[in-house]
Amino acid sequence: MAKMHFGKGMDQAHGASGIAYVDEQWVEGNPQILGPKSHAVWLSSVVFDGARAFRGVAPDLDLHCARAVRSAEVLGLAPDISGPEIEKLAWEGIQKFPDDSELYVCPMFYAEEGFIVPTPESTRFVMTVSPAPIPAPDGFSACLSSFRRPAADMAPTQAKASCLYPNVARCVAEATSKGYDTGIVLDPDGNVAEFAYANLFMVKDGEVHTPATNGTFLNGITRQRVIQLLEDAGVIVHERAITFAEVENADELFGSGNYYKVAPCTRIGERNLQPGPVYTKARELYFAFAEGSAR
Repeated sequence: MAKMHFGKGMDQAHGASGIAYVDEQWVEGNPQILGPKSHAVWLSSVVFDGARAFRGVAPDLDLHCARAVRSAEVLGLAPDISGPEIEKLAWEGIQKFPDDSELYVCPMFYAEEGFIVPTPESTRFVMTVSPAPIPAPDGFSACLSSFRRPAADMAPTQAKASCLYPNVARCVAEATSKGYDTGIVLDPDGNVAEFAYANLFMVKDGEVHTPATNGTFLNGITRQRVIQLLEDAGVIVHERAITFAEVENADELFGSGNYYKVAPCTRIGERNLQPGPVYTKARELYFAFAEGSAR
């Protein structure tokens, strides 16, 4: 979310671009693998996933790899590699960096051929592992976006598909033009869906509320983990329809996402918020879980 500065502390072992797995080998940097006639370039048949590795752990890496395969299948692609095989390759890439590296692991599938409909047999798999420090939880600001999430019958919302991200970009660009870090996006029914690129949690009277998944946004892997950890710790979590007015009047707001994991929203509209005890617990629980997930 806010304050994602990548310059300082970046692992230089493989440079800023990291490494990529292409055609069954690891290569340095950002290899040129697409042409103007590639279906992925022309007609956007690309899916990806993102996992984090830091201090020798990669929390829920298996789930991210499995979701990459499912996303590909949603777009009509034909993956020829399984989630466990991707996970094994990911660890291979992670181990090429120093143990204290903070990394972003991004498996991708795309189609090379096809007209309108991608040719399944042309599906290719690539993966990048890149240095990317986890942003400090300094807090971010948010405003209501004028753009909405598409319904499940309008777009491939069950996939982490690249074609969905121009909508995300519009939300962020609009928010930043108004002096905010991100937007709060509604679903087609006018209820809150999520932050522009993170799942949303609000706290009221010590209880957590988060929009119920309804096919308009991904049920994030970090979201699911945070809900489980909070409930296991005795915190009541409600998954339900939430209005923007409720979010505006929340006691606490925070987001979850793979890139920064758990971070507080410290301003919504003109209202300032402080990182609260429930957010603090959620973040502590998540990183305690992560540190305990060593391979």
